[in-house]
Amino acid sequence: MQHRSLGRSGLSVSRLGLGLMTWGNQTDEHEAREQLTAFVDAGGTLLDTAHTYAGGASEELLGRLLGTVVDRNDVVVATKAGVGMRRGQRVMDTSRGYLLRCLDESLRRLQLDSVDLWQVHVWSDATPVEETLSALDTAVSSGRAAYVGVSNWSGWRTAQAATWQQALGRAPLVSTQVEYSLLNRGIEHEVVPAAQELGLGILPWSPLGRGVLTGKYRSGTPADSRGASEMSQWVDGYRDESSSYVVEAVVKAADGLGWKPPEVAIAWVRDRPGVTAPIVGARTAGQLRQVLAVEQRTLPPELMEALDDASAERR
Repeated sequence: MQHRSLGRSGLSVSRLGLGLMTWGNQTDEHEAREQLTAFVDAGGTLLDTAHTYAGGASEELLGRLLGTVVDRNDVVVATKAGVGMRRGQRVMDTSRGYLLRCLDESLRRLQLDSVDLWQVHVWSDATPVEETLSALDTAVSSGRAAYVGVSNWSGWRTAQAATWQQALGRAPLVSTQVEYSLLNRGIEHEVVPAAQELGLGILPWSPLGRGVLTGKYRSGTPADSRGASEMSQWVDGYRDESSSYVVEAVVKAADGLGWKPPEVAIAWVRDRPGVTAPIVGARTAGQLRQVLAVEQRTLPPELMEALDDASAERR
């Protein structure tokens, strides 16, 4: 698998990242072991988890597999903090104290002294941005994180934070993790220009449009899909008429190339300006191997342009 520098940093990562959101929940330890082996065997390095994934089970599972299934030095471990549960309610807390407590808990679960990339998972108006950024500085200066970034921040907030860090000579932001796919191109207005100008690598999550770009919802809702679960609202927003038009364009492109629709959708995101590595996830190792086949694929320029036109309404 090819590798890319994360923004203007010295951190090199595989141009596909493995998302571990389902680990410890939908993905058990046996499947996680197979996924990790398949990913690393394919040349993948970037592993993306978060403090809250599966209530912490994702980090714990990765911690058990590091050093046994793969060499710690062969992978890039990324995690996030800023989201939590209190009294059964989801909260967003980017205060310095909470973020650093989450980081220490993540390190304990991962059985590591330091992570390669630590990201603020969300934006919160409740905390001054300078306080949030001071937690990132502490993480780097204390050796608990090698690099830091943000996730799900608007373009102007990202630019504000990155400029603040640069102007004061503090720990630079090297990445921004945001939703990006043919069905959600909103980041192209502000986030992409800000990231390119200020040297942040873009790590797109949900490059398959929450699963809709696989084409599996074209004729109904599969019983084992998110669309048929309590997460149906997560998918429903991408099942309107304009989304269907984009899905059909992806399927048509895949048929013409002899590819699978997910390969087309991921290749499009992977090779967009500013993108370092889309984060892909799978419930099983078999699904992951199908996704990893995209490494050998490059969309012809005329198809990149055709898909760009077909999804123009989603900008």
